[in-house]
Amino acid sequence: MHKRLIEDNLTLLRDKLLIMGGAAEKAIMLCSRALIERDSDLASRVIREDDVIDQMELEIDQICVDVLALRQPAASDLRFVVSIARTAPLVERIADHAVNIAKHALSLNNAPELEMGVDLSSIARVVQEMLVAGLDAFTSGDPEKARSTIARDDEVDALYDRLYEKVIEAMKRSPDSVTSGAEWLFVLKHLERIADYVTNICEQIVYMARGQVIKHKIW
Repeated sequence: MHKRLIEDNLTLLRDKLLIMGGAAEKAIMLCSRALIERDSDLASRVIREDDVIDQMELEIDQICVDVLALRQPAASDLRFVVSIARTAPLVERIADHAVNIAKHALSLNNAPELEMGVDLSSIARVVQEMLVAGLDAFTSGDPEKARSTIARDDEVDALYDRLYEKVIEAMKRSPDSVTSGAEWLFVLKHLERIADYVTNICEQIVYMARGQVIKHKIW
């Protein structure tokens, strides 16, 4: 009976985290479209729906506390609960970065459109793919997929550096673009930080599957 209750709780935690992660991935997609298509309604939607993601994090946190206090999981089950408890706040922060991007979209969409040379779709696509892959790795408990997802952070960093330089060059060419350029630099940084958080999630997957702590390690 105790084992079945533990399994039910773990399944509930996994399902809630995946729903939360799906909502965060949707937020990234929508805020990126809000910028690319200059659609302020989409940006406002991302901001409005963030409360749902925040509530999901609180629910997951409470379930984790209840499982640890009442079920006293051991070994791999304990690592799973700890990994969920560490991962949910990371997903919530990813959603916060999407909200910040949406806020920058509102500012940029209300200003005259300037050619900054920023192909946002490239870096946004890789970031979204990383998050989806990370969530898939969590579902399957696949540490190798987690490691391959972590490796893609270098791809995001390279895109960030290239796009950052394009924005700086545009700002140097035209003083009128400085305000918009600053907004774009913040957008790029938020996307780069999302990739970092996905990396942190994948590190939790390796811990969950193998009990190995790879944070701060070079491998």
